[in-house]
Amino acid sequence: TRHFHSNQAKGSRPNRIRSQPFHQHPTQTHRFSSPVAVPLNHYPIRLKKNTMKNLRSCLAKASILSAAVLQTCHGFYAPGVRPYEFAEGEEVPMKVNSLTSIHTQLPKDYYRLPFCRPTGGPKMASENLGEFLTGNKIQSSPYSINMLREVYCQVLCQVTLTKLEAHTLATHIKYGYHNNWIIDNLPGASVGITGSGQQQTHYAGGFPIGFITKDTKEVYVYNHVNIMLEYHNPDGKDGHRVVGFAVEPMSIAHEYSGGYEWDGESSEGFTKPLSTCKANEHMNLDSKGTYYSFQKVEPEQSIIYTYDVTWKYSETAWASRWDVYLSEDHMVPAQVHWYSITNSILVVLFLSLLVVSILVRNLRRDIAGYNAMEALTDEEKEEELDESGWKLVHADVFRPPAKYPMAFCIMVGTGAQIGLCAFFTICCSAVGFLSPARRGSLMTATLIFYMLCGCLAGYVSSILYKTFKGKKWQLCTVLTATAFPGLCFATFIFFNTILVFFRSTASVPFLDLIILAAMWGCISTPLVFMGSYRGYKRESISFPTVTSMIAREVPEPTPFMKPMVAISMAGMVPFAAAYVELFFIMTSLWMDQFYYVFGFTLVVFVILLITCAEVTVLLCYYQLCAENHRWWWFSFFASGSTAAYTFIYSFFWFRSLEASKMLITYMLYFGYMFLICTAMFLVTGSVGALTSLWFIRKIFGTIKVD
Repeated sequence: TRHFHSNQAKGSRPNRIRSQPFHQHPTQTHRFSSPVAVPLNHYPIRLKKNTMKNLRSCLAKASILSAAVLQTCHGFYAPGVRPYEFAEGEEVPMKVNSLTSIHTQLPKDYYRLPFCRPTGGPKMASENLGEFLTGNKIQSSPYSINMLREVYCQVLCQVTLTKLEAHTLATHIKYGYHNNWIIDNLPGASVGITGSGQQQTHYAGGFPIGFITKDTKEVYVYNHVNIMLEYHNPDGKDGHRVVGFAVEPMSIAHEYSGGYEWDGESSEGFTKPLSTCKANEHMNLDSKGTYYSFQKVEPEQSIIYTYDVTWKYSETAWASRWDVYLSEDHMVPAQVHWYSITNSILVVLFLSLLVVSILVRNLRRDIAGYNAMEALTDEEKEEELDESGWKLVHADVFRPPAKYPMAFCIMVGTGAQIGLCAFFTICCSAVGFLSPARRGSLMTATLIFYMLCGCLAGYVSSILYKTFKGKKWQLCTVLTATAFPGLCFATFIFFNTILVFFRSTASVPFLDLIILAAMWGCISTPLVFMGSYRGYKRESISFPTVTSMIAREVPEPTPFMKPMVAISMAGMVPFAAAYVELFFIMTSLWMDQFYYVFGFTLVVFVILLITCAEVTVLLCYYQLCAENHRWWWFSFFASGSTAAYTFIYSFFWFRSLEASKMLITYMLYFGYMFLICTAMFLVTGSVGALTSLWFIRKIFGTIKVD
């Protein structure tokens, strides 16, 4: 999603009036002469006094130095982002980002449509890897904006549409494409009039490039914009800071006064008055239709683009200017997220009580009965009833999976890697390091954490494979390093190739693909091998019972105890604990909305993992009681079935997009949702498998077995 900015504000130039940065004062280096080598039993009092004197001197100098440094320190809103003060009349550059549409999911280059271009052509802004991967393409614009300088219906350019340009512009308007403009790292909010005549502002997703009438189905373009900016004067600073940016689009069929016809090139057209504009008066949506008509999109139609600029003082501080964007002006109340948390906590409490009341009580009874049986003599044992329950499978419970043991190790290791990566990413977002004010930072951080967690994947898969007494440890390590990343990279390359033909800005340049491949092959893969090396060097996991040579036959289960039935039902409870927050996450991911409540996300993520662990442990216990010792794959699929419910939910949520009939839209949505659900399947599956392993080792370690 395009919700994050790079460390440096886009479009910022070298600062002339800038807040005082963090200063590092030069410090004097002190040389302490080495003491003469004197035995410790000589001059003890003098040595102690000299040592204490030097220590007090060092502490005093350190205190003075620390006070001097701290006196000049200034705190900032987020790491890597700091304010910029504009002098009165100084140019405030405006950047344009890719055109986006939730109906097609295909971001397009802004200058692909017949819009005004800056003199000398648009210039690309420097972008990080995360911005390229999320389809951002930030470029310069022809709009001239200066601090505190009002602009009234300024002519920007005139474009005469060809048949192809008219068709292209009309098509993009029908698909609901939006402009995404940026000033001083702030995205432009959209101001419009609702059906009831009230003004409404949306702070995410940009503003539309045009509209279609419901009755006649005619297409109109927004060729005039009211650029509304808010500024704030910080205490002790001479300049002004931009703290608000909104755009009010309008469609006006401009005409020059006196019937003047402009060729679109001569300088005279920029100064000639327009009959559709009033001198020294800003255009207003309330006056729509009173003295001008809308600008229709037709071949050979000349479109005059104009703009207004208004400045308004605001008490909003620079550090809190993003608050209204993140909360969408409180459009979604915080109580909704609290409802999500409350729902998740109630599910966990109910499940925990169920586990305690059933599992713990039954286990205590079973363990006490089994241990009491061992204390009896042989004659007394014969008089007792035959053994039943989970103790009967003690000689088979730790038998390696009969099918695909290597695949099990690879999937558990990969799930542990993705889970730890997700945890670190959410934590960094929750504390503010991955602020929405830093475009692309979330994607970049996810890639970095995923690479660094590769050592955990290699370690977990290798120690499990060694426990299973596998022989092809080299193949296991290679597949751990390449299986899931290879699936993601192949899918990404496939979609990227298609997006190139659609000329979408979501297509990543070839150089960035090389960087991704280098990160995978030169950083992630060696870390996986390093973790595997450590795993194979340590001892394998020990089990409290001895595995027999011949596997015990699994009796025919009852209909409700069949593994497939339990697996299909297991994912419902974890999904119910997270589905409310999942709605907001998918809205942010596919509908260009800001998502910032990562504190709630962290809580829901932990609750999801706890729920998966509890459900899996409970179901594994009942499977063991039914004398089914094949629990390895069962535990993985039982908790991993949460991802299946998420994927099914994505089909119902897809209707919210009102997607176009383009095949690529369906391919992108369901293709990437499949990858997301696959990652979720690996994470939840590995949690269930590892928790079940710990649980089964514990219960079989508490009983006495011959």
